[in-house]
Amino acid sequence: MSEYQPGRNSTKISTPSLEVLAVRDRLLQTIREYFRQNDFLEVTTPSLVAAPAPEPHIRPVSCGAAFLRTSPELEMKIVLASGCRRIFQIGPCFRRDEQGRFHHPEFTMLEWYRTYADDRDLIADARIILQRIAHSLLESNLLSWQGMQLDLGVPWECLSVREAFIQAAGWDPVEHFDEDRFNTDLVERVEPWLPHDRPVLLKDYPAAAGGLARLDPDDPRVARRWELYVAGIELINACAELTDPAEYQARFDAAHRLHDQRGWEPIPENSAFLEAASYLPPCAGAALGIDRLMMLLTDRPDIHDVLIP
Repeated sequence: MSEYQPGRNSTKISTPSLEVLAVRDRLLQTIREYFRQNDFLEVTTPSLVAAPAPEPHIRPVSCGAAFLRTSPELEMKIVLASGCRRIFQIGPCFRRDEQGRFHHPEFTMLEWYRTYADDRDLIADARIILQRIAHSLLESNLLSWQGMQLDLGVPWECLSVREAFIQAAGWDPVEHFDEDRFNTDLVERVEPWLPHDRPVLLKDYPAAAGGLARLDPDDPRVARRWELYVAGIELINACAELTDPAEYQARFDAAHRLHDQRGWEPIPENSAFLEAASYLPPCAGAALGIDRLMMLLTDRPDIHDVLIP
């Protein structure tokens, strides 16, 4: 039987090279090895859900009376509330209207949670995972991407969002938060300014940009959330999670109002999660974009170069 050759039968169909597919296979094996060695339970939650988490800037994909998940977050937290201590999941997520060099409507996410931990505890996980991946796939801490050289083995640059914005954009988003200005300056001024020769961790987001992170008890103006950038690409998002059902309800309500103002389809209330949140122990969670990491590992400039269409 002859093999399918991209481009021979259709100019519209292309597939990643065998090299890219092999790297992805090894990447997923390495990730699973780390979590199994550290007593994490791999879980699989539904991709089709009745009510995804309403997030201010994420539009879910509706599918009949249900939705494709934007992330497995709420379902994984229900698993935590049932008594699991450490869990992880690798699987597809879907977001409407996301398209670009680093975005695709369907993408693969690694998400993991630790109970009785905070966001800082997950930094150690992220460091070890990235270094193991580099050694397994590259046999070195050195990564080359689009002409840039970076070292995954050096200490990470660690900046607060406030520090980064003051230096790169000239204003303080903690003292004077402006959502539109914050989102624009993050992409156009702060991210390009970040060092590209090492991983950079941005921590302590303004409370209004904290997502579902809990507020810092020592400074409630900021949320216990961090994001990791590698070669200027946002790769990991982590936070110390809320455990208060009333606060979840308040943040969901705010997101629903924004969706209504934009004319987006309404998202039903996730009553199962809000009930389970009453039993949610202190915990922290992180999400890593597998396809973006694949871009870095295979020196591909566009996320579409590592996806099977």
